[in-house]
Amino acid sequence: MNKPVVIAGSSGLIGRSLTDALLSTGLSVKRLLRTRAEAVEGSTTWEPGAGRLEASALEGAAAVINLAGAGVGEKRWSSGRMRVLRESRLAGTRLLAETIRSLEEPPDIFISASAIGYYGERGDDELTESSSAGQGFMARLCEEWEAAAGEAQGTARTVMLRTGLVLAADGGFLQRQLPLFKLGLGGRLGSPGRWLSWISLRDTTSAIIHLINSDLAGPVNLTAPNPVTNAKFTKALAKTLRRPAALPIPAALPGLILGRNAIRALTESTRALPTRLISDGFSFQHPDLEDALAEVLRTRR
Repeated sequence: MNKPVVIAGSSGLIGRSLTDALLSTGLSVKRLLRTRAEAVEGSTTWEPGAGRLEASALEGAAAVINLAGAGVGEKRWSSGRMRVLRESRLAGTRLLAETIRSLEEPPDIFISASAIGYYGERGDDELTESSSAGQGFMARLCEEWEAAAGEAQGTARTVMLRTGLVLAADGGFLQRQLPLFKLGLGGRLGSPGRWLSWISLRDTTSAIIHLINSDLAGPVNLTAPNPVTNAKFTKALAKTLRRPAALPIPAALPGLILGRNAIRALTESTRALPTRLISDGFSFQHPDLEDALAEVLRTRR
């Protein structure tokens, strides 16, 4: 039997796609789940907040992939919610890294989620993995998140995924936008000139599998090679759906739902480039926004 790939966060958008892709290639997948009620064949439970994880769940794994963390756009960013966002990422990442370090037969690679929020608001600057961290809640959280994952470096090759806006039919950045655009009520959120660093779900999944088989370590920008301005993104989405998008959405409107801190973080201008993926020979299936959006629409249908 081949060594399993262990995935924490397998029920999320990326986790589901990655699990299906790995299984389709004949690889063995072990899911780390938070409750026994979720348990399925080939899974084991863990309690990150309580520091509970059986080391045997990771022993001899081919890879450990950490995608766990509360969704940033699911609830209003109260002080309590921001604490949940932080703790749901740091506790599990630290526990996985500490467990990996304790193993007699550690995995070859530890891949842990991060986000382009690491860079914060950067205007028109082109950002590579060597760019400095930004300011604000998400930038500080991503720094801590990556530092927690880095505790496994030296025991297992460790990669931090600085993921951009993932484009998919049934989740992520587009989940709330598509219904509004299809009704002709969609519009631009935030400044027209702010940069959006996006990636298709298919390329996200393929890039993670590429990294499992690569020699790369450290931070990797998980974004498409052609980020776009907010104005271009809105125009391309409206064109793909054949719907108007004439009026911008006042930031105050979603701000009433998610809070000012969330809107500030979610409307930052971040022009991140996948420099290391490209140098490592990864080939994007959807390097251009129009192709990625067309794929999303086909999948949704």
